[in-house]
Formats: sequence, C-alpha cells, structure tokens
Amino acid sequence: MRRTLALTTAASVVAGLGATAFATTPAAAPAATLVTTPAAAPGAAKGAPAKPRPLAGLRILVSNDDSMRAMKENNSDGLGLYELRRAMCAAGADVVVMAPWQVQSGKGTAVSNGGALTAQRRAALPAGYENDCAAAPSRGAVFGVCLAEGGCAPDAPSATPADTVKLALRGGLAAKVGWRGAPDLVVTGINSGPNVSASVNDSGTVGAAVAAIDQEVPAIAFSSSGDASQTRFPRENYRAHAEFGARLVAGLHERGLLTSAFALKVDYPDVSAGRRAKAPAWTRVGAGAVAYHAYEQRGSGDTFDIALGLCPVDGGGEGECAEPRRDADSVRLLHEGHVTVAPITWDRTYGTPVDARRELRAVQRYVEREAPRP
Repeated sequence: MRRTLALTTAASVVAGLGATAFATTPAAAPAATLVTTPAAAPGAAKGAPAKPRPLAGLRILVSNDDSMRAMKENNSDGLGLYELRRAMCAAGADVVVMAPWQVQSGKGTAVSNGGALTAQRRAALPAGYENDCAAAPSRGAVFGVCLAEGGCAPDAPSATPADTVKLALRGGLAAKVGWRGAPDLVVTGINSGPNVSASVNDSGTVGAAVAAIDQEVPAIAFSSSGDASQTRFPRENYRAHAEFGARLVAGLHERGLLTSAFALKVDYPDVSAGRRAKAPAWTRVGAGAVAYHAYEQRGSGDTFDIALGLCPVDGGGEGECAEPRRDADSVRLLHEGHVTVAPITWDRTYGTPVDARRELRAVQRYVEREAPRP
C-alpha cells in the first residue's frame, strides 16, 4: 500500500524562508601555510605538545542541497551542514562552505545556464556554531550562493547544488578565500533525510558530489535519516553522522584512498530514539523506491498537485516500491540500521567497465573491515 503527502507537509523543504544576517565582505585571506598548530586538548598539561589532528592541512569544501540557513524548527534547511563543518574543523581541516541560498532539494545535477551568481558571506552563524572553525586558516567561512547580481536578498532565487561546487572549483574559492588550486576534498550534506534507491537520481546532495568528481576532486555525500516520521531531523542524527564522517574521512585520507574516480554516498540511520547505528555496510544503490513523486489531478481540469509518494516502511512494497537487491542501500539502512556506503560515478554509459577497479576494491575493503564503528 502506498500513501502520499503534499510536499510542503511531508518534509517542509519548500516553505518560505525568513531574513537573516549576511555580509558581502570577502573572507580574510588564509595564511601562506595550511598546517596550523591545533589547540591543546582540554585538561592537557601546560606546555605539552598538542596531539596532531587527523585532517590537519586538508582543505575541504562543504556544500549541500538544503541551503546554509538552518532556521527551520524541523532542521530541514541546512543544520546538517553546520554539524559537518564543525566535525571537519575539529579534526583539523581548513573548511569553506559554499552552499545554495535557498533549499534546493531534488535538484540532482541541475545547473543554471544563464544570469549571474553571487557568493555572499554569512556574518551571523547559527547559535552554537560561531567558533567551530576559529583556528582554521579560512575560519570556516560560509557563503550562500544566489542567482542574482550584486547581493542576495532574503527571497533571491538560489544557485543549484551543482552550481555552488562548480563556482567554487572554477574560481570562487580563489576569489573569496585565496585558495590556490582545488581543495583536497568536497563533502556534501548532511542532507535532511536519506538518499537511497531511486531518490539518488534526484538528490542535489549527490549531484553536488558528482559535480566535484567531474572536476577530478574527491567527494563524499552524507545524508541522515529523520525521526520515525521522516518530517523532523534531529540534531542527534546529524551530530552522530558528522562525527562518524570525520573519522571515516580521516581513515580514507590516512590510507591514500580519497579518490576522484568515484564519489562515496554515506547514509546514516535514525539514532535519535537511542538505537545505535550498526557497522558500515558496503551497498549498491537500490533498484526500487522509498519515496517518489506523485501527481494528483484536481478534478477534471488541467492542474496536477505534486505530492510525495511514500512506500511501505516495512519494505513489503509492490511495483516501483519493490526492492529486488538484497544489498540495496535502503534495505541495509532503513530495515537493518546500518551506516551504508555506496560508490557513485558520473559515467552514465551503460556497461562501461570500472576504470578504478583496484581503488574500488581497496575502499570497499576499508569500509567492510577497517572503517570506524558508530
């Protein structure tokens, strides 16, 4: 049995956004060297050398498809991005955020083909996240990208997720924070809700990661489950995922496994009710659907309302809701409670051999045998 909800009710991802404080001044240029001395751990002996942080010296671009607002009560408009920024900076990375000005969920790999983009720095960050990257060379600068000239008004149209990554890699980072060359890694998310099965093709979180590997920059897309209703997205889920994600990135970095041959898609189960996430599982993208777009005609007229179709939560669906793959991301995540990892590629040519077979096997081995446990 299927059920449908109006999109505005299901996830509150297209509701209007209120005004917030932003500034148009560029970020201060970073210091000449990227390796900084991390702050001493709380309680460390005075004068004792600080323990090196695992991502020290790594430059990371963060984007998403939920915007950089983090203003909604249900946490669906970018709170996960700030948790990801927090965790990566805590691990020693130099982080810069370039994200859509408005929520852009479901935009996939869409790009803007005309007009102008403005990358406007956010001056007042969400409460509690102001000093997360204070020790990093770029200070964790956060930019919202709109499709407008001169400045981004609260209701300005937004750049797409792929726009933000392409802009950042093709001159935006150099102009705004002085980075020379590409970042070492692009991380996208943390998305409000899982990106599994057929939803992966629509995901702006995944689309932004694909835009990065298309420019030969390693990328990882992070998405977290909501609570049991999938209409609220608890901070606990974002934080658990972000902290796991930082350890996952550290392990990949240490082993030389950050690759642009393919992106990784990492989804995290709901842990807000106290259930602990199970060990990472290497998966395939599911062949069925968990959610889908439904179109309901108004009477006999020409208008169709767009609704969100939801498949049965027990996995017993039929038709497009059926899942034939036992190693599907949706099965391992939603029904078994694992963190799921799946490789994603930009190449849409059917039957193309895997070019980076050795790297793929090495990453799979790491995920299955050595990756951190939640």
